[in-house]
Amino acid sequence: MDLNQAVFRKKSLKFLVNFADEKNDCAISPSNARNPIMSERGKPRPALFRALGKQEPPSFVEIDGETFHLLELFKHDSWAATAIYQGGAKKVVCKFNRQQSVLGFPMKWLGRWLARREAGHYRRLADLPSVPRLCGPVMLNGMELRFAVAHDFVEGHPLGRYEVVGEAFIHELKTAFEEVHRRQMAYVDLHKRENILVGADGKPHLIDFQVSFMLPEPTGLLGPFQRWFLRQLQWIDNYHLRKHERKLRTSLGEGTQALPAKPWWIRLHRLVARPLREARRRLLVLLGVRKNQGRATSEHFAEDAVRHGDHAKRAA
Repeated sequence: MDLNQAVFRKKSLKFLVNFADEKNDCAISPSNARNPIMSERGKPRPALFRALGKQEPPSFVEIDGETFHLLELFKHDSWAATAIYQGGAKKVVCKFNRQQSVLGFPMKWLGRWLARREAGHYRRLADLPSVPRLCGPVMLNGMELRFAVAHDFVEGHPLGRYEVVGEAFIHELKTAFEEVHRRQMAYVDLHKRENILVGADGKPHLIDFQVSFMLPEPTGLLGPFQRWFLRQLQWIDNYHLRKHERKLRTSLGEGTQALPAKPWWIRLHRLVARPLREARRRLLVLLGVRKNQGRATSEHFAEDAVRHGDHAKRAA
């Protein structure tokens, strides 16, 4: 290979690397209006498909007597807007649940219920090292935002699809779920790898308990059904945990492990959810919010874990 060919290959490789970096950052850069890569992304979501409608999370909030300023918005979907705030050297994650009405039907009650419910989950798991600490009420100008919930920020990144972690990480992850289940809870959302963080300390951390289930105390007349329901959800947790463990051990070179039988709940859920998900994607494509196949990566402002890939910095 002569010198000119070597220089050409070097410049080509540099262009491809820069192009990939620009593509990852295009959703959050204000200069993207002139970036041709943005043509691959959809229009901003209409108010109906945003938890806060046309509003954005406040520029500052007050938590535990301290003022925190908005640092970064992670996502703003139909259910909640999630952002990181900083006050001095401390960072917290605030989730602002649904406030926008749906076709004239008020939804503020849902946002308050979701926040109260998730805060209860964090309280039950308060002393677990793998779960971030719940903060106090989120205040704005002296008024409590009852549709918001906040917890400590954990430095780390979402567990990568092909990430290699040690045996200690796998053991601690399994131990964490054993303790969650022992406390009469089911995580429910474990099929999403991005809900497992690899902390800066190298340990697993669990985030996003919005759809988790907690057995109430006392259970009352519905107790037998609620306990049966909890067992089914914990069965699903264990199935997805085994799937993640299987992939992690494969990455360690330990070979492929057999999976347990797929719970009937998952088969039923997929039977119902897949057509609904495809219909939702087609609707978002029709509205111009997403492009092509309707994947989340094509949104104008994709979720943080989608926007930056498997090893993005992420709140916990």
